[in-house]
Formats: sequence, structure tokens, C-alpha cells
Amino acid sequence: MAVIRHLLIMAVAACLALAACAPVYRNHGYVPPELDLQQVVVGETTVDQLPDLIGRPTAQGLLTGSGWFYVGSRWKHFGAAEPEEVNREVVAISFTQGGVVSNVERFGLEQGRVVTLSRRVTDTGITEISLIGQLLGNLGNFQAGDIID
Repeated sequence: MAVIRHLLIMAVAACLALAACAPVYRNHGYVPPELDLQQVVVGETTVDQLPDLIGRPTAQGLLTGSGWFYVGSRWKHFGAAEPEEVNREVVAISFTQGGVVSNVERFGLEQGRVVTLSRRVTDTGITEISLIGQLLGNLGNFQAGDIID
């Protein structure tokens, strides 16, 4: 009888130990839900209307009015193991010089790479030249008199 009692206590202790090893998930940051983002109309919504529609951003661009960024991540904590990031989303909202929304993009993190989840852009029709294109385009555009003063 004592042996069965000890085995029963050991089984209950093992079940409690296994239940204690369940992963704990923590959310950090804030990303507006898609339903709220649909209220932001590219080309019409202004920077002053955004706090009422989707809230204040997690971060802003380096230049005043260059963009708002909403960052949210979900971390998995399991026992003594190092926490693991299981999900990350970034919503980037860009503005024109007049403070009107020009771009709304949603990015995610999949297998360590940033992936565009959705993008709404106002196309200006202007093609941008890459850095290499600019450098190669300037090869013949300077004269010896420009270098020597």
C-alpha cells in the first residue's frame, strides 16, 4: 500500500512539474488592427487625424513628419531557455510635405526576413535612380576646373 501511495505522489508531482513548463507568451508594443487601418485613407487622412483613428506611434521618423512607425512583437518564454521572438509586425505610415498620408505599409518577420504584408502607396510617377546609377551618371559630368580652385 505504501508503494502505491509513493507512486501516486510521484505521478502527481511529475504532472505538476510538466504543467509548470508550459510556455509563457508576452506581447510588446502596439500595432493597430487592420480594421482601424482601413479608416486611414491614402491621400486624404492628415497627420492630425491619425491619433484619433489609430493612436500615437511607437516611433517616429528622424525627420519631422517623415513617418510614423507602429511596432509590435510576441515573445515566447519557455523555462530557462532564452526568449524567442515568434511574431513581429511593423506598420509604417509616410506623409507628404503637407502632412497628408502618402503610404501605409505593413511588414512582418518570417524566418528572420522582413516580409511586406500589405502596401498602399500613392504613385507619383517619378522613377528614382539608385545610388549606383547616380554615381555612374556623374562620371562624365565634371571638369578639371571644378576640382582645382
